[in-house]
Amino acid sequence: MRPTQMSQRQQPSDAPALNVRLPGGNVLRFHSDFHIGRDPGCEVCIPDAHASRRHAQVAFTRGQWWIRDLQSSNGLFVNGERIEAAPIGEGVAVRLGGDGPVLQIGPGFRSVIPSDDAETQADEDRMVDGYAERYFGSDSDETEGLGGRTMMIRKAFKKVQDKQKRQQRWVVAIVAVLGLGAAGYALHVRSELRKRQEDARRFFYEMKAFDVEIAGIQEELARNKNVSSDRIKGLESRRNQMEQLYEEVASRAYGRRLSEREKLILRVTRRFGECEVAAPQEYLREVNRYIDRWHTTSRFEQSVKRAQENGYTRTIAAAFMARQLPPQYFYLAMQESSFIPTSVGPPTRFGFAKGMWQFIPETGQRYGLKYGPYYRDSRVDLADERLDWEKATRAAASYIKDIYATDAQASGLLVMASYNWGERRVIERLRKMPLNPRERNFWTLLAQYPEDIPPQTYNYVFSIVSAAVIGENPRLFGFQFDNPLAFTAPSR
Repeated sequence: MRPTQMSQRQQPSDAPALNVRLPGGNVLRFHSDFHIGRDPGCEVCIPDAHASRRHAQVAFTRGQWWIRDLQSSNGLFVNGERIEAAPIGEGVAVRLGGDGPVLQIGPGFRSVIPSDDAETQADEDRMVDGYAERYFGSDSDETEGLGGRTMMIRKAFKKVQDKQKRQQRWVVAIVAVLGLGAAGYALHVRSELRKRQEDARRFFYEMKAFDVEIAGIQEELARNKNVSSDRIKGLESRRNQMEQLYEEVASRAYGRRLSEREKLILRVTRRFGECEVAAPQEYLREVNRYIDRWHTTSRFEQSVKRAQENGYTRTIAAAFMARQLPPQYFYLAMQESSFIPTSVGPPTRFGFAKGMWQFIPETGQRYGLKYGPYYRDSRVDLADERLDWEKATRAAASYIKDIYATDAQASGLLVMASYNWGERRVIERLRKMPLNPRERNFWTLLAQYPEDIPPQTYNYVFSIVSAAVIGENPRLFGFQFDNPLAFTAPSR
């Protein structure tokens, strides 16, 4: 919603050299910023399952080297403590994830063994080579000068070798057969799982097309009161049956039993118009991480209480439901303003964002909200209709409905990203992607433009999704209040 500009990071010109000792012992040396992660494009590539594609960045800033977590799935630990960012100083031990690989980063690591140790090691190696040649050389080797005891040791060793080779051939054959069987079974399991996932995706987009048909009939009913509502009741009944079947199909697509928390996350994701089966594997962990973040502040409880006490809840839900949108967009206002109608955001080049839905002046005016004379300063101006929460709520519902109709293709997470970052920025990138909605969603946007999406927008989307998940069953997540949108659930 508020325009943002990403600052261009300056490469250090006078940064001291920094060494990175890899888990295998090799040492890399850097004079400029670098990335650590599983992606082959990272300067320090760690092909380990605990590492995210881009796990961390090391940069020279404010006169020293710093390491920071790039919102990795498993976290970044420096000297045993989980951190978001930390100085390198004289050197640190960095672990990728709680049980992941460890790297040593600092200015003073060396890639060679000290000379005394190297010489001692070389002497020991030469001595061992001599004994190996004397007692375990082959029969074809020179035997002149060897004693009878040495020759007996050689023959005994040769006999043991022959026996071991015969045993090894049997072991290798058995292992190969077992390995082929295990590989075949694993391929079968993966093939079945992929088939289930493909079936679930196909079912989802069929269900989404059904939603479009229902929305069209609802709009026709709104325009023509003489149209019978019996047809839409029948379609809605079939739609509910489809959703129950889809939940069963989708649950099998994960290849394991899902917890109640995971099922709820996926159900809310689907309600926002996303195919949860298409989400990357780390999606569930990421939403759970943001759910844990809500426990660190009382803002959730205080905001919901404010909305309920002031009568905002039902009006906001009704505005979105009237436009066939999920009432869970209620939590977008919570993220924007904590339901404070007179909230004033930071300044932008278009003026201050104001009100419960944080409209900038131009967008607010486009949706019928007249801004007041003080739109270019932070004063609370009651003549500014952006501060009229009821008018602003209707405007926000219309604005979000319009974003749905753009190239965002009813993808709720893309709509949230557009609201925060600006629909033009999102649409410009979407139009470079395939037209098929199965290949044009929030996950593919993140994968294709990982460096473009601002951290603020990423945080914004996951904060709203996690809040909506908590709101469906707050007590399941340890919050002591009930679902503020329970009244929107269809009666059974």
